[in-house]
Amino acid sequence: MKLKEIMTNSVVRIHPEESVAVAARILARYNIGVLPVCGNDGKVCGVVTDRDLVTRCMASAKSPEQTSVREVMTARIVTASPEMECGAAAHLMGRQQIRRLPVVENGKLCGMVSLGDLAGREESNPDAADALGDICANISQR
Repeated sequence: MKLKEIMTNSVVRIHPEESVAVAARILARYNIGVLPVCGNDGKVCGVVTDRDLVTRCMASAKSPEQTSVREVMTARIVTASPEMECGAAAHLMGRQQIRRLPVVENGKLCGMVSLGDLAGREESNPDAADALGDICANISQR
């Protein structure tokens, strides 16, 4: 099965010049933990997580209203193609220590896949379980 068959197509995103305060409200409103950061051209330039907001803004005593998403986002992102097999995506997520994977086509965001999405599919469930095991094992080694 390919990612395009299971990915979430309507992805909430944010512009890099928006404030951290706006990002926090979006995360809360949609009850999500990550926002892809996309420029005006629709290309992904990073991701921002609830953890990024806390560790890179709040814990540093920066003002959420005055701090841009660009300042706290993770710019080094791992992406996948909609044609990638689900098992390969699960292994990639495990190796890269990520739980959510932006799906990009022609440089533009077209979807998002989480480990939960993969775990919910019988054919990729073992791969997702292995990926989560890899992520948890590496967290405990830090």
